[in-house]
Amino acid sequence: MYQSFIGLEVHIHLLTKTKIFCGCRSAFGDEPNTNVCPVCLGYPGVLPALNIEALRMACMVAKALNCRIPEKTWFERKQYFYPDMTKNYQISQFASPLGQEGYVDIEGEWGVKRVRIHECHLEEDAGKMIHTGTVSLLDYNRAGVSLLEIVTEPDMETGEEAEVFIQQLRRMVRYLNVCDGNMEEGSLRADANVSINLRGQGLGRKVEIKNLNSSRFVRLGLNYEIERQSKILDAGKTVVQETRLWNENRDQTEPMRRKENAQDYRYFPEPDLPIFTPDAAFLKSVDESMVELPLPRQKRLAAEYGLSAKQAALICEEKAFADYFEETVAECDYRKHPQAAKNVTNWLLTDIKHILSREAVLLADIDAFKITPKRLAVLIMMVMDGKVSVKNAKQALELMRLEDKDPEDIIAEKGWSQITDPAEIATAVAEVEKEEAETIKELSTLMTDNGNPKRVRSLSAYLTGKILARTGGRADPKLVGEQIEQMIRKQAVHP
Repeated sequence: MYQSFIGLEVHIHLLTKTKIFCGCRSAFGDEPNTNVCPVCLGYPGVLPALNIEALRMACMVAKALNCRIPEKTWFERKQYFYPDMTKNYQISQFASPLGQEGYVDIEGEWGVKRVRIHECHLEEDAGKMIHTGTVSLLDYNRAGVSLLEIVTEPDMETGEEAEVFIQQLRRMVRYLNVCDGNMEEGSLRADANVSINLRGQGLGRKVEIKNLNSSRFVRLGLNYEIERQSKILDAGKTVVQETRLWNENRDQTEPMRRKENAQDYRYFPEPDLPIFTPDAAFLKSVDESMVELPLPRQKRLAAEYGLSAKQAALICEEKAFADYFEETVAECDYRKHPQAAKNVTNWLLTDIKHILSREAVLLADIDAFKITPKRLAVLIMMVMDGKVSVKNAKQALELMRLEDKDPEDIIAEKGWSQITDPAEIATAVAEVEKEEAETIKELSTLMTDNGNPKRVRSLSAYLTGKILARTGGRADPKLVGEQIEQMIRKQAVHP
């Protein structure tokens, strides 16, 4: 009955070493009010100086979002009073933001959907207010930190679509290394605008949900708000245009204040900052900083290495992890061994991820992992070439991490090299044949009479296990299987 219209305003802290208009350190978690100076505290007579690195990073994001970068961009003063903004205005962009008219495609169970980007504008962040009981504390360390705001058109319709947009954007900025994406620390946060109306009647009365600090809260808050507004319209009432907050303890939105309009901010050009005209050298530096983005990379890995869409998505979860994957495959000589990529995928998504999780190592920090791509590739190739069993390779993997050694050295020291001599395996088979005469007789009868397949597999696995145990798990399973078949045929001829 109703159509929903959702637009997002996503704020990201850029990873500049200093703030956008002064030389104060930009860092999370420092002692309150230590990274401050007269400029970011808004003392009279101070002059801002633009951090060019913030502008370059912002343009990288704009380019990744397929935005048009204008020939000229400038800053304005956005007038408003809050205790966490000492100047009573914010230096922001309004008339000519640095990124305009872009788009991004989001993918989910609904397929592919294009979300238009209205603009990306650069501004300074406000400080932080901490409310404790009847007291409010102010920390101005965050005041003046480089902040990029990404504003979408109201092209999304559900909380699920908005959640995917946030998740894809987070991966994108982490790939570009312009934001750490830590929503719990506030370095990426979202305001969501939502309205509903009768289908085909256009936008309804907009409600903003402020300061959502997780993609899950974005989904929950929007879906709650759509339901709330639907009930209001069903009752014949009018939705109030306002700003609301998400109460995560009650799973509901609650009123915060009536929504301001753009004219309430009384924008006018910032007199202390000149117009910026990006020249060829600046635009070249932006282009040189770009990397292959997660979604295109995900599709390329799936096509190039024969991975499933799910496997490619997991591999591309973090840029460092995807780099690790491709470096390992390259070390395996993928052209010579086409199955290497799938084997690398399986090892990464099971054993390597398990070790990283157990050791509390983030995927983004895999560069510091002792099991280097070369070492992992050597181990995987030894398994593929039949030089070591999977079981012993997994044991070697743990020792590679603990002892910081190459796999060949560990396997040689432990005597784990796989036995490929048929005569040596035949000795173990003969010993098991004496011990398990009844088992072999039953298996032979079942195979001759086309008996229960499940029982046949069970007995075959049992005998294989016995033989492998005799060889310390080192016998080549393929040769073991062949010799078991020979033993069964012999039993059938001479019962």
